Amino acid sequence: MTDGMPEMTSLERTALYKSLGNPLRRRILEYLGRHGEANSTVLARELGESSGTTSYHLRKLAEQRLIEEIPEKSGGRERWWRSLPFRHTTPDPATMAPQEYEAAARLAHLKIEFDTALYRRAHQDYRGPEGWSQVQRHGTWLTREELLDFVREYHALLDRYGHPREEAPDGARPMLMRFYAVPEPVGEWNGEPTGP
Repeated sequence: MTDGMPEMTSLERTALYKSLGNPLRRRILEYLGRHGEANSTVLARELGESSGTTSYHLRKLAEQRLIEEIPEKSGGRERWWRSLPFRHTTPDPATMAPQEYEAAARLAHLKIEFDTALYRRAHQDYRGPEGWSQVQRHGTWLTREELLDFVREYHALLDRYGHPREEAPDGARPMLMRFYAVPEPVGEWNGEPTGP
């Protein structure tokens, strides 16, 4: 489910996962997230690509509603772009078509590599409980309903405390945040397999 957008089809999700797994498109999205806006010429210069290449990938990202044109800055052949708010939750792999599953799995592997490096960096940059880098580990007992409520509250907290780039107050920094929850592998719990 993509928050605030119509439900996506399997084909649309497959295209999304392939797009997010494309190295140049990821770099374009990262640049727009960091700098707010750009045109194909700026991106070509900053990313070491041709403006024709960046222009093509910008149009593809716009088709997937990941970015949008800035009409007040665009004119003639010069088109400026900005990223759009986006949140997506991957569906149950058992419900995916084979091509969708394959594209989602490739993207997941890229994310795991990135997140592993990010986790290591958070530990290296940790300067105590009042620093910018925070690492928390906890364990508790939850029902599935409580876990799902917790995840919804987590999203609500991010919405409450986070800011879009253009509305961020002085002193705000872009923060990369991750959350995961996994049941302890106890074999079986109430008839459900939970691990080896």
